Amino acid sequence: MGRTLRYLFAMLWGAVPALALFFLLRPLRLRRLSRLGLSSPFRREAALALFWMYCGGAAVLGLTPRWVVPTLASLPVGGGWNTAGLPFFSPGSVSLIPFQTFSYSIYILIANVVLFMPFGLFATLLWRGFHWRRALLTGGCITLFIETCQLFVGRTFDIDDLLLNTLGVFCGFLLALAVRRAFPRFAAGLTVSPITSPD
Repeated sequence: MGRTLRYLFAMLWGAVPALALFFLLRPLRLRRLSRLGLSSPFRREAALALFWMYCGGAAVLGLTPRWVVPTLASLPVGGGWNTAGLPFFSPGSVSLIPFQTFSYSIYILIANVVLFMPFGLFATLLWRGFHWRRALLTGGCITLFIETCQLFVGRTFDIDDLLLNTLGVFCGFLLALAVRRAFPRFAAGLTVSPITSPD
């Protein structure tokens, strides 16, 4: 549990700026929707804000060197930003042999799936027409982008991460389908709707 809390705290360092950016850009997005004759209900806006926060937090975990997360996690307990000699940009490595990660701890395997589930969950609930092919394509593209970026911050392009993260997005898609079926009225409030003019 301690490791999970460290990850969640580190994610806050990306989630808070992402939330600020969401509110900064929100008026532009709402005006665009209005020009299209659409409105975004409060429930959808709240879910979008959560999704932006998640994306900001995931960026901290996935696009930074390995030393960043423990450094951020140590700040509230008196740890300083002592990163002398720790470069942000450095060459990474490549692991193209599948299933090597599967010999690691079960925690790493589950985390690689669960961390990417919100991509599939939010995308399926918030945007119409997000079918299973698009879920797999989105999962593959997001993971490929992150894994490629890790080559420049001293981390590893890992084929297992590519597989597990894509599986995570697809599992999020399946979870969204279950939410739609179990709570149709709730799910309906997460999509844009036509603006109705008063009679």
